Amino acid sequence: MQEKDGFSSLSHLNNRGEAQMVDVSGKKITRRQAIAVGKITMSSETLTVIEAGNAPKGDVLGTAKIAGIMAAKQTANLIPLCHPLPIHKIEVEITPNYDLPGYEIKAMVAIKAETGVEMEALTAVSVTALTLYDMAKALEKSMQIQEIRLLSKTGGKSGNYFAEEKSS
Repeated sequence: MQEKDGFSSLSHLNNRGEAQMVDVSGKKITRRQAIAVGKITMSSETLTVIEAGNAPKGDVLGTAKIAGIMAAKQTANLIPLCHPLPIHKIEVEITPNYDLPGYEIKAMVAIKAETGVEMEALTAVSVTALTLYDMAKALEKSMQIQEIRLLSKTGGKSGNYFAEEKSS
């Protein structure tokens, strides 16, 4: 990174080293998409109860999915210096995995704008996992939220990014 006035040229720092919101008004509007993933592990007994729809708090999966969608839309209110964005599409998938045991979570966020939606996808996965935990904590408090990461992002000046496949 180059230095300017003694400070690194990080986009969220001004020339005095103070936090700033990046000016994206000069960037081209392009279609951008980000996909994030994560996991929540639990006992096989807890997974069975959730899958049967017998959790004490009700519809665990439906509530978690809605929470993830809502969280993506609120990212600018949660993460300092994130731009509020007119999101065009959000998908949240929660897939049971009996080998974990637990759930794999995937969120896709798409937009046509001057800046990307990586933080929105990551926030959707995080809040989906947190809501799964909250909705099932009466069954098990030892659940673990794991491996939240960006899987891919497309569009924008910096180009596309695709994470390397992780071996299980």
